[in-house]
Amino acid sequence: MKVADRRGERSVGTVRVARGPRYLHFTRLPRGMRSVLLALAACGLVMFAAPARADELTGTLRKIHDDGVIVLGVREASIPFSYFDGKRTVGYSQTIAMQIVDEVRKALGMSQLRVHEVAITSSNRTPMLLNNQIDLECGSTTHTVERENVAAFSDSFFQYAVRMITRKNSGIADFPDLAGKPVVTTAGTSDERLLRRLNTDKQLNMRITSVRDHQDAFNAMKDGHAVAFVMDEPIVYGFKATDPHPDDFIVTGTPLGYEVYACMFRKGDEPFRALVNRVIAHSQTSGDAERLYRQWFTQPIPPHGINVNFPLSEQNRALFAHPNDHALD
Repeated sequence: MKVADRRGERSVGTVRVARGPRYLHFTRLPRGMRSVLLALAACGLVMFAAPARADELTGTLRKIHDDGVIVLGVREASIPFSYFDGKRTVGYSQTIAMQIVDEVRKALGMSQLRVHEVAITSSNRTPMLLNNQIDLECGSTTHTVERENVAAFSDSFFQYAVRMITRKNSGIADFPDLAGKPVVTTAGTSDERLLRRLNTDKQLNMRITSVRDHQDAFNAMKDGHAVAFVMDEPIVYGFKATDPHPDDFIVTGTPLGYEVYACMFRKGDEPFRALVNRVIAHSQTSGDAERLYRQWFTQPIPPHGINVNFPLSEQNRALFAHPNDHALD
């Protein structure tokens, strides 16, 4: 067996275990050892990665193999999930996407597989996926039952509440305080649907504006065109933390609901789904996801070293312990 990591290898037999997630490449194994390793794999403790034959590939993996490139849909301002730091796309979910890319490379035996990034918005991400303009999107996309009609979703990688950000001196503390006032959200999001339903159900007569992307929405609130920006709690915490005057804003409001983020890819592609979920589940159950969370939500992040200060919730801790792909709506 050989045990290999990025710093080298040492020989101990006929199995290769690569650090990161761990990958086992079988050559000649005693029957007893093979049984033990298969049992560990079934528990998600190890992952097998043997390059697939081209004529056995289907769906997204076949497309990636034939094109020699995987196309990622990335966000420009979903801090700290997927955003442009002035040099490249970074973030919590961008890191997950790149972990998936590494697994695709191994599964296809394509160490030189290229990565092409395409900037997307909340409004165009699904059409671009369906039109084969992107292969995978791991940004800040909510997995909802309705969206399952057109796209497939991975195991969830983040659970959150829907709240709002407003100026500290606005006098707004909860959603009823928005009655008759201008409010902004991002077009094409589940938050927009929840906000409009609240407006109708509670007859609040809010003047709701839906804009292209999160940055535009935050700017509209900041510039006084709206009194509040309603969005996913970690997103608005990200904008608060990165603003030059973070103490001018508060995140507030009884949650409109709880939702989950997941990676999105094309429907009916079980081999690709299995690969993506294998990466996410292993990261969560191995402790790597919690380490990654601390890196992006409780420590200084690029490009300016701000700290989002969003500690790991009990909901996310439970998600990491029990990976699943359930929508919460």
